Amino acid sequence: MSTTGITRRRFGALFGTALAAPAFIRPAFGQEADKIRIGFVGPRSGPLGVFGDGDPFLVERFNATWANGIEIGGKTYGLEIVLGDTQSDPVRGSQVARDMINGEAIDVMITASTPETVNPVADACEAAGMPCLSTSAPWEAFYFGRGGKPGEKTFNWTYHMCFGTSNFVTLYSDQWSKVPNNKKVGALIPSDADGNAIRAGLIPALQAAGWEIVDPGPYENGSADFSNHINAFKDAGVEVCVCFPFPPDFPVFWRQAAQQGLAAQLKIMQMAKAGLFAPELEALGPLGYGLHAGAYWHPSFPFASRAVGLSNAELASGYEAASGKQWNQQVGATAGLLDAVLAALETSGAPKDKAAVADAMSRLKADTALGPVDFTTGAMGGAVQNCTETHLVGVQWNKAAEGPWQFQLDVVSNADHPTVPLTAEMTAYTLPG
Repeated sequence: MSTTGITRRRFGALFGTALAAPAFIRPAFGQEADKIRIGFVGPRSGPLGVFGDGDPFLVERFNATWANGIEIGGKTYGLEIVLGDTQSDPVRGSQVARDMINGEAIDVMITASTPETVNPVADACEAAGMPCLSTSAPWEAFYFGRGGKPGEKTFNWTYHMCFGTSNFVTLYSDQWSKVPNNKKVGALIPSDADGNAIRAGLIPALQAAGWEIVDPGPYENGSADFSNHINAFKDAGVEVCVCFPFPPDFPVFWRQAAQQGLAAQLKIMQMAKAGLFAPELEALGPLGYGLHAGAYWHPSFPFASRAVGLSNAELASGYEAASGKQWNQQVGATAGLLDAVLAALETSGAPKDKAAVADAMSRLKADTALGPVDFTTGAMGGAVQNCTETHLVGVQWNKAAEGPWQFQLDVVSNADHPTVPLTAEMTAYTLPG
């Protein structure tokens, strides 16, 4: 699939943006007293830095779209995004959030990309009474990982929009059934917030859905040797493997899996958290052709982003034209987060009133690049009011048929997101000869 319908020159002519260098604080309109300052903390360097690749592009597009300000409650406000980099370190993420809250006079916080980012930022906001909206970390990891208690108002300031266990079960049960296999699934799960949530929620749910799970136990992020897991999967005869590693850890595992005979045994290699971005696959070369994953955003999602003034197809092609890089999932997810926070600010009627903004988040209904979000229904059957579920599609990384990129990401399963069209038929993984 090629999304390069907008050239870099055409993109600049249309939108007047040039991304020669990222702007870390870029005012869009107006005087300080009439300006809404949105803090945005995320990983823009370190092992998770790829999640932040699209942020400069989105900030530029946001500024262009809202250069004349936004009218809320009969008053026009300027908009400004203040960026902070966690450097992929949870401790630093917490400190950056606190520094931003105390020193940058922000009115609202947004954050995205894995529990290692979202949770410490949300905790800092909860402690400071700062309204915070986040995405791109399973909602259970956000909620239970921070001590949330269903049925209680555990958090007053922090809200989260993302997929969770039920979405994975729906997705995997459909996607894994598209290729004949013995229903034996090897689970490669790290010892971290994501891993703990997955082991507690997803694994039992998959077992209840009829999948036989082989879980050799947790491993530490940054591990250099996966032989114990590989041998356990081989001995059990698994034909499906699902993993949730830090992005740099997957190539280590997968090369060892190929060398030690596991890759040849597998029909499906399902990646989550890793394998979301084209550069990861390019680093694997032909070993990456045919790998499977879930996607929380894709250019074929039939939605648009009001915050940056683009359809999802335009988001992908615009990012490619502006950056010279292939589109990635987080570009659309972050656009969706910007859509939601704008809607919350408008719903509040008083965007400089933090309590009013937090209250608006608790009852937010909004159309976003990810699709509709609705906090009034909550998660877990309504028992968790601080979270709302977004949806996933099943995808497969294939060799690009045309265009400038090595890989294309095809939608092969849409049971969890039926409004998204399929773009290809799923095939079994085949180890390159």
